Amino acid sequence: MDLFQREEVLENNLDSGAPLAERIRPRSLDNFVGQRHVLGDNMLLRRVIQADLVTSLLFYGPPGSGKTTLASIIASTTKRRFVNLSAVTSNVSEIRKTVEIAKHNLLSGQKTIVFVDEIHRFNKAQQDVLLPFIEKGTISFIGATTHNPFFSVNAPLISRSQIFRLEPLKEDALDIILRRSISDTENGLGNMQLKVEEDALKYLIVASDGDARKAVNALEVAALSTDPDKRGDRLIALKTAKESFQEKALVYDKNENGHYDTISAFIKSMRGSDPDAALYWLAKMLKAGEDIRFIARRILIFASEDIGNADPQALILATAALQAVEFIGMPEARIPLAHAAVYAACAPKSNAAYQGIEKAFAAIEGELTQLVPSHLKNAKDPEEKSEGYMYPHDYKGGIVKQEYLDDKMKFYFPTDRGKEREIKERLEKWNKALQNQL
Repeated sequence: MDLFQREEVLENNLDSGAPLAERIRPRSLDNFVGQRHVLGDNMLLRRVIQADLVTSLLFYGPPGSGKTTLASIIASTTKRRFVNLSAVTSNVSEIRKTVEIAKHNLLSGQKTIVFVDEIHRFNKAQQDVLLPFIEKGTISFIGATTHNPFFSVNAPLISRSQIFRLEPLKEDALDIILRRSISDTENGLGNMQLKVEEDALKYLIVASDGDARKAVNALEVAALSTDPDKRGDRLIALKTAKESFQEKALVYDKNENGHYDTISAFIKSMRGSDPDAALYWLAKMLKAGEDIRFIARRILIFASEDIGNADPQALILATAALQAVEFIGMPEARIPLAHAAVYAACAPKSNAAYQGIEKAFAAIEGELTQLVPSHLKNAKDPEEKSEGYMYPHDYKGGIVKQEYLDDKMKFYFPTDRGKEREIKERLEKWNKALQNQL
């Protein structure tokens, strides 16, 4: 029995013993639910599949978004052989064997799709083995991954592939999938006489967080664990739905998109002065187990970069929050983090100091570096002043007209927001006084 025959036997043996998520998996594009941004009418991926022009594809997105289902639909739609390789257990030898069989079948006109789920688990050597056979057209390759392929897949394989990002399924798509699972008498639970309350169905949808497999698995657990009543009906109430899920698990990868996208949303919410959104993204990070010190450091940076002198107190509070979370840890650390995040979101904003240092860096890098003026140099005798230096405290108002750069430059432009308005007014007052100073 060759590799393809084994695949076909597995396909034919798909019976009621298989998990519901596998039995209910759609077999055609028309039955595929969601991902309209890549599969809508006249979208590139739909056109490629319908025209049987599949060469090399990479799908990436969260679990349960339809990556594996889409790959099997492509195989059946294009009438090609479909070989599913495991990125965990397959080695270079098995990959070569798969390709040899594909070569043999190609002689009789039968094309082959090689599908590798979790392609990021393939090492460089395993990924490189596929390259020449993809280029020659010996196989069509489809890879799927929950990781960003630009970080986890070799550049040569990326350059030979069309990349499509799948999104978590929306509530309306999950609603269709669950109702189909409940009513389908051939592959679903239609023969079990399920009566699913609307609030229970809604809970399954929301708690799945866009993951169809998670939603369907929870539905199956609820159905199988519910005894029928005297009429043979199985009632799934909200309590049963909640028990079937236990605790909601967030999709959050600490080194890739989930991590960077969420911290970005958190910072932008504070910058946009929306404390509610900031608290939401903070809660998501904490629930997912994000490093509390990382969050505190980002608030600390934000306090200087985006608030600055508009409210100098923000930096002090952010520093205190960082010290607090180091000292107390979770779960109590969520309180000072929330305290600091809300304060930062509600504080007046100014990035004038941040922009100032960026301009100063640009001046240092892009222009001839200025020498320190002689009157500003360090005095040789600590008891003496530098020659020519005018000590501001000796003059009225503590200021004196004196150059601190040979080639005068301006980097700091204070705003009219918060405490920085006072700084702006003070600088303007000093400049006016200096102009009148003899």
